[in-house]
Amino acid sequence: MSENGDDGPKYSFTTENNEIKHTSRGYAGRAIANYPNGDIYDGYFVEGVREGRGTYYYASNGEKYDGEWLKNLKHGIGKMTYAKTGEYNGCWENGRRHGEGIFTYTNGDVYSGWWKFGEKEGTGTYTFKSTGMKLAGDTSTGMKLYGEWSSGQLVSGKWIYPNGMYYEGAFENNKPKGDGKWVFKNGNVLNGTYTQKPKEVGEDEEPEPAEEEEGENVVKKPKVTLEWQSHTNITEAAHKVNSVEQ
Repeated sequence: MSENGDDGPKYSFTTENNEIKHTSRGYAGRAIANYPNGDIYDGYFVEGVREGRGTYYYASNGEKYDGEWLKNLKHGIGKMTYAKTGEYNGCWENGRRHGEGIFTYTNGDVYSGWWKFGEKEGTGTYTFKSTGMKLAGDTSTGMKLYGEWSSGQLVSGKWIYPNGMYYEGAFENNKPKGDGKWVFKNGNVLNGTYTQKPKEVGEDEEPEPAEEEEGENVVKKPKVTLEWQSHTNITEAAHKVNSVEQ
């Protein structure tokens, strides 16, 4: 809008009776609000603020939120469709993902579990659509990260392969670090320790959980390679760890 206020888009508010206003102040009921930046809200108001069920369309990037509101913030159950990262369907509190929910990423990965203040926190499972690893049998689905999350990162839990083999222990950067164990289908258990080293340029990548954005600066995780040191001597099991044999 120009300095004198005569040019540019203006706020408009259309009530359910098709009455057009230029303010929502004091209004209760359903209405459509058109904002100067091109955003649109179609839903319910209480005392002039977004409250109840409604859909918000973001003009700048095409994103959309369809769900519950409280005092102008996403709050309750709702679905957010992001422009680049995928969609979240679940609980919200004070405008952030908070509580139980499912995030489906554009690459097909899925995180199902608990969130706190917009980040993965608590018990949850991250399933990779494609492992990017040579696995006999089902190579397109199935590798999972399951366990306890904090600030969007897995801190303890299991790294589960499609054939049922899994690693259990502590994690950092969503990868094993410290003491843990590999458990194989035949019942063998291999105890040991993982260490992490900065990844050299050109080294093969293993799959990592995709990033989800919520209007904040995304902190990139460091790239690392893993080194395993066995505490026990199980030749067959050790071969499987190193070769990811199925």
